[in-house]
Amino acid sequence: MIDALVLAGGIPADGEPLYPLTQGKSKALLPVVGNPMAQWVLDALAASKQVRRAVVVGLDGGLRYPRELVYVPNHGSMLDNVHAGAQKILELDPRASHLLVISSDIPTAAGAQIDWVIEQTLTANDDFSYCVIERRTMEGLFPGSRRTYFRFRDKEVCGGDLAVISTRLFSMDAGIWQRLTAARKSRWRTVAIIGLDVLILFLLHRLTIDEAVQRASRRLNVRGRAINCPHPEVGMDVDKPFQLDIVEEFLRRRAAG
Repeated sequence: MIDALVLAGGIPADGEPLYPLTQGKSKALLPVVGNPMAQWVLDALAASKQVRRAVVVGLDGGLRYPRELVYVPNHGSMLDNVHAGAQKILELDPRASHLLVISSDIPTAAGAQIDWVIEQTLTANDDFSYCVIERRTMEGLFPGSRRTYFRFRDKEVCGGDLAVISTRLFSMDAGIWQRLTAARKSRWRTVAIIGLDVLILFLLHRLTIDEAVQRASRRLNVRGRAINCPHPEVGMDVDKPFQLDIVEEFLRRRAAG
């Protein structure tokens, strides 16, 4: 079993689509069919057979979880929150080899789907495994969700909100986390890390998704993999009010059987 790092630090700013609903409060606490959005994610983790403790970054309490639940304060950016959560997990279990990173804004995710993602990584020796969902799969279940898609030579995908990451990437020796953190505010530093040739070939749709991941992985000196996920529920995040309407309708239908 592995520990889950739940990212719950996002606070919509004035002028952003969800601000009228959140009014300066955490997006993770936005009510969704009677529960805070993050509670749906914790319930899915609780139903998982592969997840042990949950470390929630960005909140200070108010959620339920049947196993060990730990809160870590908001550290600002997503990268900083991932790093802080990973350090907490290693503090709690220095032998942890991998961790699951999951966003708090995918309330439609279910325990069996989380298990499926983790099981894809059990026999691999990857440092970073990230879910992608094909456009036809996402729009087949959530038409009109208006996700952001990336077109490769072989498929068009959006990102899922689940990743399994090796804890070695958070050590000082790895250096990758420090490089990504330093580059996060500079487009050109980011391009320098992944390679201008990779970016150009991607923009020209000359790379398959596996080729793009392999090239970027070599640049970063990590073993990375894109998991083609058949479960659009793990990618249906809530960034806008109409997406909240979509997931609430879905959850009500699912509860009704």
